[in-house]
Amino acid sequence: MSVPVVPARRTGWARLGPIGPPLLLLAVMWALELVDVVLRGRLDGEGIVARNPDGLLGVLLAPFLHVGFAHLMSNSVPLLVMGTLVAYGDRGRFWPVTGAIVVLGGFGTWLIAPSASVTIGASGLVFGYLAYLLVVGVRTRHWWDLFVGVVVLLTYGTLLLGALPWVVPANVSWQAHLCGALAGGLAAWRLPPRPSARRW
Repeated sequence: MSVPVVPARRTGWARLGPIGPPLLLLAVMWALELVDVVLRGRLDGEGIVARNPDGLLGVLLAPFLHVGFAHLMSNSVPLLVMGTLVAYGDRGRFWPVTGAIVVLGGFGTWLIAPSASVTIGASGLVFGYLAYLLVVGVRTRHWWDLFVGVVVLLTYGTLLLGALPWVVPANVSWQAHLCGALAGGLAAWRLPPRPSARRW
């Protein structure tokens, strides 16, 4: 006798579908920025302190900290769009890809940023998602991944100029952009979407 399989009910953030994971990240970022306002900017010093062993904790904290709401807003929309596209390709890969970009990109920033500088902001993560979406189509050669890569390139491709030291303002970390992009490209090669996870 066969028993009908009842699909598990999705709860919480899972109900939101692929937009849920990046929304969760943004909720944490916005909550921390509100806390930082109360603390009068004290959290801003908890980012990546280049080549200082005490600054290694900032590798994990930096993407969630911003220098004011304008800085956070500038990262929120591209993070939401590209994070959703990463999760749509394979939601099970979203967190490993995000972790790889945060850790590898953050450590690279820690290595090459100017000595004793403090780097904060989600732009390294944004560049990581951008590079992931551009490279994953080459890696999988799947029509959807290639299509998404082309659309993202046409829409956000100019962001890649932010990884060049002679393009960005002095107070913007091109190192975080570059290292985030390199980490995202590596993640695309090592953690491509699983064919079994595709829904198209």
